[in-house]
Formats: sequence, structure tokens, C-alpha cells
Amino acid sequence: MRKSILTRLNNWIIFLLMTLVVVTIVVASTILINFLRKEEIKRVDILVSALKFQQEVTPSLEVQELILKIYSSNNTIPMIVLDRDDRPMVHKNIPKEIENDPVQITLLAKKMAKSYPPIEIKIPDGNNQFVYYDNSRLLNDLRYSPFLLGFFILCYFLFSFWFLRTIKKTDEGYLWAGLAKETAHQIGTPLSSMIGWMEIMKLDNPDSEGVYEMEKDIERLRTISERFSKIGSVPELNDMNFNETIVENYNYLKTRISKKINFSLHLPTYTILVPHNKILMSWVIENLVKNAVDAMKGEGILDMSVFERNKNILIEVKDSGSGMTKQQARNAFKPGYSTKKRGWGLGLSLARRVIHEYHKGDIKISQTEVGKGSTFRITIKKA
Repeated sequence: MRKSILTRLNNWIIFLLMTLVVVTIVVASTILINFLRKEEIKRVDILVSALKFQQEVTPSLEVQELILKIYSSNNTIPMIVLDRDDRPMVHKNIPKEIENDPVQITLLAKKMAKSYPPIEIKIPDGNNQFVYYDNSRLLNDLRYSPFLLGFFILCYFLFSFWFLRTIKKTDEGYLWAGLAKETAHQIGTPLSSMIGWMEIMKLDNPDSEGVYEMEKDIERLRTISERFSKIGSVPELNDMNFNETIVENYNYLKTRISKKINFSLHLPTYTILVPHNKILMSWVIENLVKNAVDAMKGEGILDMSVFERNKNILIEVKDSGSGMTKQQARNAFKPGYSTKKRGWGLGLSLARRVIHEYHKGDIKISQTEVGKGSTFRITIKKA
């Protein structure tokens, strides 16, 4: 529990740091753009002041050259000068396609007025002029750059998070697969010896009930060993009769769980055809049933149902046990997570691997409530 809380806290810290970085970049870029905008406005003010000076007094030749240089230095800021009757007088840095169209130039000037109010130049004869201007193309393009930059940085962080998480899941998958194969190998050695001793016991008393029961348990151990050995390799989905797999599991498990548990099975009357691996599918169902029995502490109602929905087959295992909290339900399929003191957190993790990776299906907790029980649901495609 403590490890889960620390993991969630670390995730929140990383998320907040990512958000802070993105917000900082956006704010810094916005401040820079506002600075550039103010610098452009200053340049316009200087240019307008030069034009006013030219209209109010008769400048010397040197002053006229200076005014011309100031005017010529503007190669980026679009400007239009209109008289009081809205007739174009001077324009610069406007689209070439409207340079010779007075009507379009006037319309563009009125459009500029929505961004910045025009600056009035008072003329002694009363024919005042109005200077309209707008942001340069570069500044207009830069307006969206903070958001684009923030978006790309956020995408980079999300991709990095997904990539690292994928690597972690892959490593965990290899770890559990290696553990499963090693377990199968370790079981195999004493199992072979037990089979040999069983044959000797059968020679002394072939009709012994104890020998018969031990033989069934040895066969069960053989099945378990085969299940573990298949983890990590691609199994063949050559079994089709899904009813048969479910019934075999039900019959086996019913004889080995507490008699205080009312264990029932609901199957369609017709045969269900599903490509699956009987050994691994049996393991998944057995894991769900055993978890349900543990949750009920050996007493309660356990219901297993198989039904068809659209093009899928659904298997539900419903118990009347202790149920789970939302946090427990979220972590139930994570490798190493277990609410039981003696649990390794291996069963549900491998069950999910079997359903997701081998059978291309889905397994989840469809319903759970503390004190009322849980429902696990497997969804796989039918043939």
C-alpha cells in the first residue's frame, strides 16, 4: 500500500513538473512577443513623428534625408496613410495584389484599425491624415509559437512517458515469464521422480484408492507445470469447444473448494466455438475462482456464467466476497500487487497476459463493492 501511494505521489510530481515547464515556456514566449510588439509600436511612433515634423515645418535637406531614411528603414510593419476622406495617400509593406487598388487599400486600413487605433497627423490646411498600421508578418506568426512550442514539448513528454512505461512493462513481462519457466523446470524434476514411485506403488497394489487419488494429483501437477512452461512462448490456439473447457474446469474446481460455497455454472444450450488454448484458459479461470474463494473466506455464493454478446463470448465469475476498493481494483492486475499476506501478486498478472497477448481478448473487474463482492469478466472473440 505504501509503495502504491509513493508511486502515485511520484507520478503527480512528474505531472506537475511537466506542466510547470510547459507553462513557463508559454509565459516566457508571450513576454518576448509582447516586448517585440512594443518595439514595433515605438518604431511606428518615431515614423509618425517624422511625418508630422515634415508636415508642420519646412525641413532642411539634411532633415529630409533623415526622414526618408526613417521611412525607408521600415521593411516589415504594414502602414497605410489615408486623408480625412479615406483616400490612400501613402502605403508600405502591404500585399502586392492590392497596391494599385485604392478601395482594397482603404478596406485593409479599416481592418488594421481593429488592432491598433489610427494615429492622426494634423495638417495646417485642415486636411488631416491618419496613419494605420498593424503587426509585421513575423510578429503575427510568432503569436502562435508559444502554444505550438508548448504543445510539442507536452507531446515529447507524453511520448517519453509512454516509451519508458512500455519498456518497464516489457521488462516485467520478461521477468514474470522467466520466473514461470523456472518454476516449471523446478517442478519437473520431482514430478518425474513421483511418477516413477507411483508406478512402483501400482505394482504392489494396483486397485488402491489412495494410489488412484495420488495419480490424479500427479496429473494435475503435470498440467500446472505445462501451464508455466507455456508462459513466454506463443501457444497454439487449437482448441475450439469452449463449453468443454469450461465444464472440465467447473467439475474439477467444484470438488476441491469448500462445500460451504454454493458454486454454480450457467452455459448456453448450444456449443460455443472459440479458438483457445485449453491449458492456459483453464489456468485463467482457476485463478479467478480461487481468488473469489479467498475473498469469501470459504463461504458464500460463487457464480460462473458464459454468454454471447455481439461477436464476443463473455465469461463472468461473480462472488459474494469482501469486494475491493477503487484503488485495489485499479492495481489488481499489476505484477507483484496482492492484498493477501501470502500472495505473490502473480496470478492475475499472468491471467491478463494470457487473455491480452495470447487470446487477443480483455479481462477486467466489471463490478466490485466493498462488503458485497466482485465480478471479473473475460471477453474474447468467438470463431
